[in-house]
Amino acid sequence: MKALFHLAYHVTDLAAARAFYGGVLGCREGRSTDTWVDFDFFGHQLSLHLGEPFRTTDTGHVGDKLVPMPHLGLVLQRDDWQALAKRLTDAGTAFVLEPQLRFAGLPGEQWTMFFRDPSGNPIEVKGFESLQTIYDA
Repeated sequence: MKALFHLAYHVTDLAAARAFYGGVLGCREGRSTDTWVDFDFFGHQLSLHLGEPFRTTDTGHVGDKLVPMPHLGLVLQRDDWQALAKRLTDAGTAFVLEPQLRFAGLPGEQWTMFFRDPSGNPIEVKGFESLQTIYDA
């Protein structure tokens, strides 16, 4: 069974969200009104509504770092991850966790980066050499 996820959350400024999700991340814009906008978020539906973003705390342990919880996550092939990391770096994105390799040479080896959208919503993007290894233990 193939399924797509749909996630809806708040942003404080639709113009800034469009510039970030559409411009920086390269997501195609879908339907919208004056209070929300949909994006094709790497094949999934992301709906951004005007409002107060959810509260996060830096309580997620990634190695010796604390990262924002809860957060939106995305998994890409390594080459796509590297291209996105370059787009974000070139756009001057302030990273919560700089693009880096975790678990080198171990099952679950992955590239990761954390950043926030203009409304402060945290996003993690992981990159795997093969998507077939995501759940390797």
